Amino acid sequence: MTMLTTRPADENLAASLDQARLLGWLRDMMLIREFEVRTMQAYQNRKIGGFCHVYIGQEAVAVGCTAAVTPVDPIVTAYRDHGHALARGTPARYLMAEMFGRIGGCAKGKGGSMHFFDRDREFYGGHGIVGAQTPLGAGLAFATKYEDEVLNRGRSRRVTLCFLGDGALNQGAFHEALNLAGLFDLPVLFCVENNGYSMGTAISRGTTMGHDITKKAIGYGIDATTVDGMDVLKVYDAMKRMADHCRENSRPAFVDIRTYRFKGHSMSDPRKYRTREEEERYESDDPIGRLETFLRDERGVEAEAIRDVMQGVREEVREAIEWAEASPEPPIEELHHDVYVEPHGPYTGTSLPEMLRESKRP
Repeated sequence: MTMLTTRPADENLAASLDQARLLGWLRDMMLIREFEVRTMQAYQNRKIGGFCHVYIGQEAVAVGCTAAVTPVDPIVTAYRDHGHALARGTPARYLMAEMFGRIGGCAKGKGGSMHFFDRDREFYGGHGIVGAQTPLGAGLAFATKYEDEVLNRGRSRRVTLCFLGDGALNQGAFHEALNLAGLFDLPVLFCVENNGYSMGTAISRGTTMGHDITKKAIGYGIDATTVDGMDVLKVYDAMKRMADHCRENSRPAFVDIRTYRFKGHSMSDPRKYRTREEEERYESDDPIGRLETFLRDERGVEAEAIRDVMQGVREEVREAIEWAEASPEPPIEELHHDVYVEPHGPYTGTSLPEMLRESKRP
């Protein structure tokens, strides 16, 4: 199914951008890579607990997609969420503190790796249940459409980016979200980060029409396209066209973004389901390397300038780790905060010890 757009298909949007913005994309991709490398080290040193899913190899997706929308457009994603939060602009120190389970984290240390959240930047998680974020993405699009159109807030229509992995394609909640989005004309982009594997199962073994998952959208009347997710310029070009289309027409869209995770599904994944030869083939097509080559060959950026960007990123992540380690652990009182809208839930005015005593009464 071909996406109808108001722009010529051969128009190269990213190539016309100024060098400063492209260098900013390179910095963001490098920041994600360095953050994840140091995250892996901290996890191995037992400074990070629980589940941990790194984003190495998929940096062009988060950066290219985020660049294609505005800062007020909502974003929601699954549990491989580090890259999206960094691309949206959440400071690395708050994210690393969250990884370390410290009070200075973006969720006060209570969410961890899979539950990053930044309301001020319209970033709504970080969700651990496969496919559970897709109805939320549809809901965010419904809410913004209501505010922008029905309440006449005087703002331009917003679009929602809803990221999911190819493993979520078989979840019932995802199909319900597609149905409602198509039925209600919701401005939401379902962005499938198709890295080829649902944990350890190849997409061809677990998904019908795995060779062309855009077919999933046809039954719901939703336009769809496929994008090379290893090239940030191509990601931006395709996503900018689609975001503009959704914004102008208040319609959903489906994007199959072909990418690859260089590491395992999680930190506990031995990766026995794929060969080292396959991994090396994809690693040789590193999305960061692609952008570096473009900047050098097409924009004349000196290698020293690229090294300076990398050095700045390394210093930023090093400071984030130091800040996270210095942040205190959450006090025991945080156990009953942020659970309900009221400060202490329906027990407003009741202390935690009093609540515990009440619960033990016959």
